[in-house]
This record gives sequence, structure tokens and C-alpha cells, in this order.
Amino acid sequence: MKRRDFCATAALATGFGITGQAHAETKWDFATAYAAINFHSKNNQQFVDDVAAATKGALKIQPHFGASLFKMPEIKRAVQTGNAQMGEFFLVSFQNEAPIFGADGLPFLVKDYDEAFKLYQAQKPYLESILDKQGQILLYSVAWPPQNIFSNKPINSAADLKGLKWRVYSPTTARIGELVGAQPVTIQEAELSQALATGVIEGLITSSATGADNKLYENLKYFYEVQAWIPKNAVTVNKKAFNALPKAEQEAVRKSAAAAEERGWKSSREVNASSIETLKKGGMQVLPPSAQLAADLHKVGDVVVKEWLEKAGADGKALVEAFNKSK
Repeated sequence: MKRRDFCATAALATGFGITGQAHAETKWDFATAYAAINFHSKNNQQFVDDVAAATKGALKIQPHFGASLFKMPEIKRAVQTGNAQMGEFFLVSFQNEAPIFGADGLPFLVKDYDEAFKLYQAQKPYLESILDKQGQILLYSVAWPPQNIFSNKPINSAADLKGLKWRVYSPTTARIGELVGAQPVTIQEAELSQALATGVIEGLITSSATGADNKLYENLKYFYEVQAWIPKNAVTVNKKAFNALPKAEQEAVRKSAAAAEERGWKSSREVNASSIETLKKGGMQVLPPSAQLAADLHKVGDVVVKEWLEKAGADGKALVEAFNKSK
């Protein structure tokens, strides 16, 4: 059952611990758009369980999976306004709001998970500053597997993407669609399977995990490992709700969040490998990009990065410079 109208502040109820001592019990709502089977959701559930154990039940966090509380585009704002105490959102979806959110969606800036984590370390201070001004605290951020191309036909060059009904989920994916002449269509993950089954989209760039979770092999037959970028989800908490907690509970949340981040990045690597095997077993052709496709996409990537740097200004330039020095 969807819950859209509820108190914007943390609900407080008086209860009794196992020792018989009275204590205040705090309840938070945690909004996320992904199904409970998704590896991010499993990681979030473990975080919730860890917090409950560390606070001996004093802080109870209720996760709401599958966009059952708020739709994906609404979650960040819900946390900002206090309509949900916690939320998970896809960073690159908000780069029109602040270019820094889109740093991990820049094509071919990183080549693997190690570089993606270094980029996160360069990006993190900027994220924390922006979110703080918006009344939020960044708890942890976990990478998706690399973004690759799924399609209903062979793609040997960028020219083969022209006219393709191309699913977009961020300004970057929309811009790439424009540059290659595809037809961009905005589709959230919860609507992905239906959009494919009805022909609303014919191709997309997304992770192996999203492909496996949504059984994209039932409608699409080609998967090209272009490894365009490694984007992240961010899990944030409303600053007022967090600051209202006793110090010991704040520390428990922080500690559990650090564990979730470390666990999540490791899980992402494992899920990428297992998801690719799932795609193969489902009948999808898993292929490397042709030399022409790789070259075409890198040219498109150069345009996107240049445009991003112009919009991101001094902070964007400093972020990329810090990342390049860390490699």
C-alpha cells in the first residue's frame, strides 16, 4: 500500500527495552525506487538491520522498495523537505540541478571500478556541500556496474543508433541520444519491462544488473560491453532528522553507513559478473564493441565531457583535476 501522506518529522513513540528501562523509539521512512531483489536494495536492507541492532531497536528504519512510497524522481526532494527521513537516488539524474551530481556519468572518464572509486573520493566533498545546503546528509554511495549498450539489433557503429527508440534516465544519456541521432524516451526502471514489451523503446545504455533484474533478454538480443561510465546511487538522510538523534545513535548510523558503502562496492563487482552470466543464459549475445563503435562513442563522450566542464565551472574543473592526480 502506498503511503504518501505522513508526518514530515521522525515519529517518536515511547517503549521499553529489554532491560525494562523506558526509551524513545524513533521511526524513519526510507524511500527507494528499486525492487527488493536488486543488490542496492539488499545492501540497504542490511544497513537497516545493522542500525536496528546497533541501537537495540531505538531507531527503526522502514525501507519502501520499488517506488512504493515515492517515484524515483520524487525521492530526493522528499528527503530534502522531510517527507521521508531517508532516501536513495541516482546521482546523475540530478545534474541539471547541480552539474557535480553528473560527474560519475561522464563518458569514458573512468575505465574500471578502482578509478570510479577514486572519482567518488574527488566528487564526495562537493556532494556533501551541495546536499548540506539542501538539508541533507550523504550517508553512503554505491556504484552500479559499468553502463553498456542493449539493443534489439546489431550495433557496429554510432550510425546504427540513428532513429533507435533510446531509453534515457539522465541528461547525459539524453545528450548521447541526441548526438547519435537516436529518439530519446524517458523511462524509469520500474517501467522498463513494459516499455520494451510494447516497443516504446528499442535500445538503451544501462548496467548488466538492471538488464538481468528486468530480464531484458526477453526483448533485446544484443549487449555491447562499452563500459561507458560507472554511475552511483546516493543514500541521504534529512539533516534535521539526523541531528535530532542522540549522539550514540548518530554514530551507529554513520558506522553502519560506512559498512554499507564498502559492502556495496564489493557487491557491485560481484553482481556485474553474475548478471552478465544471467544475460548469456537468457540468450543474449554479449559482445565487445567494434573498433568503429568504440571510436564513435569516445568522440561523443569527448563532446559530453567538454559541455559538462563548461557548465560545472571551477568546481567541475577542480574535481576532474583532483581525480586525474589520484590515478
